[in-house]
Amino acid sequence: MSALTALARLRAIRDGSAQPVTTVRHCHLAPQPLVFVPLGLSGEAAAPLAAMVGSDPGHPRLLVVPQPRNRDLRFAFAAELAEVVLPYVEGFCKGTETVERRGGEPYERCLDAPQILVPNRQGVAFLGLLGRSTRFRRVDGPYPVHPSVPLLGRWLTYFADRSQQPGSCLLMAATEALGAHWASGQSGLEDANLAALLGWIDPPAGMTGSQAALEAEDPLLWPPAGPSTDPGFDNEVLAPAMRAYEEAPTERSVERVTQALRTQLDPTWRLMWRAVDLLRALPEGSRVRDRWETDRGSFTRFTERLAEGGPPQARRDGAVGAAARLAGLERARASYDVQRAYDDPLIMAEYRLTGEAFTGTVTAADPEHTEGEGRSRKLRPLVTVTTADPVRLAPGVVVGSPERRGHAAEIVEVSGDEITLKVVKGMGRSRTPAPGAVPGPGERITYTSLLDDFQSSASLPDPELTPWTHGGPPQEYVPGDDDAQEEWS
Repeated sequence: MSALTALARLRAIRDGSAQPVTTVRHCHLAPQPLVFVPLGLSGEAAAPLAAMVGSDPGHPRLLVVPQPRNRDLRFAFAAELAEVVLPYVEGFCKGTETVERRGGEPYERCLDAPQILVPNRQGVAFLGLLGRSTRFRRVDGPYPVHPSVPLLGRWLTYFADRSQQPGSCLLMAATEALGAHWASGQSGLEDANLAALLGWIDPPAGMTGSQAALEAEDPLLWPPAGPSTDPGFDNEVLAPAMRAYEEAPTERSVERVTQALRTQLDPTWRLMWRAVDLLRALPEGSRVRDRWETDRGSFTRFTERLAEGGPPQARRDGAVGAAARLAGLERARASYDVQRAYDDPLIMAEYRLTGEAFTGTVTAADPEHTEGEGRSRKLRPLVTVTTADPVRLAPGVVVGSPERRGHAAEIVEVSGDEITLKVVKGMGRSRTPAPGAVPGPGERITYTSLLDDFQSSASLPDPELTPWTHGGPPQEYVPGDDDAQEEWS
């Protein structure tokens, strides 16, 4: 936790409501996201109990498994879920545009991408387990399933995997999105309770955030946001209803289970759309669109893989694949942190406190300054900035500026509160700097050592050259009968 976030939590306790820790929204919000509130059977890792799903706040679809231990009912639930999820996802596969990769190579990209919202990180994990449990299923042979079930599993696995990518918004947890923009007066663990977190951010009239959060702990008023249900509800309501269904699987007993589960899902459904409204009210950060375009590219590539008839995702990565995935996640995290700081003065302030950034006023500038002689002469304007921030950047460090895309400077000297910088990038290609390319006297500017430059992929061997210390070359993955027989739990 940063010093500013800790301060914001203390102020939330003092003022009785959550404090904003950003000035803009750092996540993309689709015009019509698909909200998915899952419930699972206690004691079973991936046995679906119910789900409320839809993209219209006023018309959710409730799916219920009256007896989750019944294999046929579980896969009937998966087929029903596919009826909602697949049309929503495939609706984004129709329109494409031609764009250019780095280097000028053109490729096709979907015009937009789907977005799924779940209440919390446990909901993301449940979707991943549900995808793993369905993507290998067969549509023929023993225990056949509806053809939509394995396709649903592949999509759910894709979304769950993509959610691990820092900055990705294809699958988001509401508690994490809210917690990234507001600091409550409770612990991070308590922030995982959607009702309590929203109580701090947007308490009802006449209540403080702490009072609303305390009320949210009552499972009769605000049931858990899933996928786990309240033990009291399980013992006193759900278990008798499921026993009645087992003894007499009639329409009436199914309705009893359905109504019981509806009481657990309806409050969370309302909370989810309340969270959407709160996030949508924040202005979007300027670099959010760039990250969403990356999501669109990833979505397009997976769509093409399905169209080409590729196999389901393997149960686990090989050594090289796992290393490449980890390196990619590390690059994405570094880039995401830089982009958030560049978009948001409040986040940049945390780096100013640590000395990794400074904000000041330009007191002198020499835009015509050059280095070298003859043909080797280069334009290197000098800028002097006066700042009150603690600067812990040594001469020679290259810094960038959030106010100027493509601009870069090298620190020449740090003398007290004056920093002299040499502009090395972002001036144009002429012998004189482009108008406005060099900061002028009186301009307020921020510089930081955080740079969002292009990072090449990690240098890794081909999978066929995997050393024996890491298992040797992996065998080509071919789905088999063992995959289709994988247990749900």
